[in-house]
Amino acid sequence: MAEPATAPPATEAERTRLAKRAAVASLVGTAVEWYDYFIFGTASALVFGELFFPNEDDPIIGTLSAFAVFGVGFFARPVGGIVFGHFGDKFGRKAALVTTLMLMGVSTFLIGLLPTTDDIGIWAPVLLVLLRLIQGFGVGGEWGGASLVAVEYAPPGKRGAYGSFPQIGNAVGLVMSTSIFAIVSALPDDALLSWGWRVPFLLSAVLIAVGLFIRFKLTETPTFQAAQEKLEAQAADDKAKEKMPIAELFTRFKRPLLLAMGMRLGEAVFGYIILTIGLTFATNYTDIPRTDVLIAGTVAAALAIYTYYFFGRLSDRIGRRAVFVLGSVVAVVVSFPFFWILDADAVVLMYVIYAVGYAIGVGALYGVEPAFFSELFGTKVRYTGLSLAAQVPSILIGLWPLASTALLAATDGDPWPIALITAVCAVIGLVCALLAPETNKADMTRIGEEHEEAR
Repeated sequence: MAEPATAPPATEAERTRLAKRAAVASLVGTAVEWYDYFIFGTASALVFGELFFPNEDDPIIGTLSAFAVFGVGFFARPVGGIVFGHFGDKFGRKAALVTTLMLMGVSTFLIGLLPTTDDIGIWAPVLLVLLRLIQGFGVGGEWGGASLVAVEYAPPGKRGAYGSFPQIGNAVGLVMSTSIFAIVSALPDDALLSWGWRVPFLLSAVLIAVGLFIRFKLTETPTFQAAQEKLEAQAADDKAKEKMPIAELFTRFKRPLLLAMGMRLGEAVFGYIILTIGLTFATNYTDIPRTDVLIAGTVAAALAIYTYYFFGRLSDRIGRRAVFVLGSVVAVVVSFPFFWILDADAVVLMYVIYAVGYAIGVGALYGVEPAFFSELFGTKVRYTGLSLAAQVPSILIGLWPLASTALLAATDGDPWPIALITAVCAVIGLVCALLAPETNKADMTRIGEEHEEAR
């Protein structure tokens, strides 16, 4: 029988067992949740424009509208980050993670049942936007909690390796989403547009059930338990007035928050040219078959399953900053050649650039973020800090597929402005990483105290 949630593990073997369980729970839950999120992005590039925003004169206008809805979800993510961050910092990580998974699952399944514009007119895109907002609200609190569960349970000296597990879940979710869409996109267009596109959304019901089962078995992290016990011990002290997590975050951890946001911006802008923008560019402005692009993305994500762990573990040895800087350099170098290769219809080289860009570039950046960002914040604000660091830049990131598609339309398919913006954002992430402290040896239980002493 599992020990009570308030009791810390008594032995090293028990600590290791619970740490592995937490890492697996983070991986599986995150894989399910990001599967839900990625299938929306893929559907936006392939079918949503025609189904929900039909435009017979210019199909790219329909794709623009679909990406606008894709971006709407990113506006809800900071709100979800604040709400679930507060809930997770005050009352525990587990309940917040279960709730975010349920929100994502229900909204995704319902998208698969939506009538199209031909069936119910304007209500179809309205309902799509509403469900997308619920998706964004749920995912806003997902990543921070999943990262904390893995990192706060990790054995000493292994936070980078264990923190990579929710990122591996992200790659698994991407593999699952692109794989299923690669299969259904091979259907005749009539079948794809009538029922084929619904299959990936409806399958999420099974995956959500598995994710919830695993997350219900979680217990609270030892770091959070220790912080709660300390607060209870201070309860009788009139001077120990606890602030709201978000208020304390902005008071004591403003600089780490801004640096983490800058790093997240560089990573995500680069990642999305591979996740969605490359597919849009190839589909509308090259002769490369969409199935090849989807397969290239699937292969790159499959490789990232291994490179996330590799770079997370490497950061335990050489430091978080060094690994993040490496990923930023790759992002800058790859940004222009990525589009040159697609524009040349070079299918073999496309597979290579997808693998290098995602498995190495995004792998080094995204693989270390859970540990790196967690180590920047104290326990009482860590869930809120991670969530805002990841989700506030999402307002800009969510507009990126829309803006890039608009740039392609305005330049008649010339991708150089997109490549330039991507490279600039990668440089911003690089500078923020260089300004951030090295954290791989930090004591997670004393980070808040060290900040207070520094004042």
